[in-house]
Amino acid sequence: MAKTGYGKRSTGDEDPHADADFAHLSGRERELAIFMDRLEDGHAAGYKAIAAVHPVYGQQAVRAAQRHLSRIGHLHRIREHITLEDNSMRWVTRTYWSRTPRSVEWWQEFARSRNGRIVTDDHQDGLARVEEAERTPPEAEAGQAPGEEPQTTVAYRTLAELRETDRRMPLSESDCRSLESLAAEWLSRGSTPEDITRALTAGLPNPVTNPGGLARDRLEKKMPPKKAKVRQKKPRLRGRVDRVLLACITCEADERTTEIADGMCRECRVELELETPDGEPIPTVPETFLAGPLLSAEEVHRWAAQVRAAGGLRSPGGKALWEGV
Repeated sequence: MAKTGYGKRSTGDEDPHADADFAHLSGRERELAIFMDRLEDGHAAGYKAIAAVHPVYGQQAVRAAQRHLSRIGHLHRIREHITLEDNSMRWVTRTYWSRTPRSVEWWQEFARSRNGRIVTDDHQDGLARVEEAERTPPEAEAGQAPGEEPQTTVAYRTLAELRETDRRMPLSESDCRSLESLAAEWLSRGSTPEDITRALTAGLPNPVTNPGGLARDRLEKKMPPKKAKVRQKKPRLRGRVDRVLLACITCEADERTTEIADGMCRECRVELELETPDGEPIPTVPETFLAGPLLSAEEVHRWAAQVRAAGGLRSPGGKALWEGV
């Protein structure tokens, strides 16, 4: 999923799914339109993110297709200025998707209608920021109160009471003190005193010649994994959209600095040779100048031989081509 504010968002009020979806598109654009349409809202919609999960197309192909989808009216990027209830402000760039192709006027009206909307900002600044909760000290988790004597902790008492569960484990006071920190760590990782007792008394050899050494070995080798760190979520803040700008689908420049036409800025349209630096659209190539049907391999070899012969070149076998023509 994308960072908050940067994922795909459906415009709503669309035609229902049908077999004719994207029939006006062809090839790569149609495949990527179907792919993006099926993404759930919130999925990252940038060309790099799409290319990372698409099974066929890479970044440049996706980028080119998104430009085309923007010109057709399926995809637009809108920048919204939001003032939250804590009086903080931020710009958020949102990528809107419409299964139904929309006109330039429709997108302009849609963008303007966003102004004044109440929104909820789950993660401030568009980032999923979380803070780690302060970790409770192991001795507190083990039941030791500040200023209380060490021998009264749950960890110490659990070790001292082992002899009552199994007489083969009579730990001395010295053993209990040296092993107390290990037992406390077990407790801090979510274990109970009963878990420790079972771990230290199950399957004991007979006799136990070194109870303290055996207890240390088991406490170290059977130590449970650490608990996942506790994280606390930032409060969800409500805010109001107080300014909306259309942004370029390619470079994300917005209306504050450039003119946006068909989802792209003037500079990107010139770079993509969709118009001249003066703003005149570049005419389409006449059909008479377009490439014809592909030649077969035999035709290619025949034409290549004629070109070589006309230039007085030798054939790949070394014989002058005009000698064999």
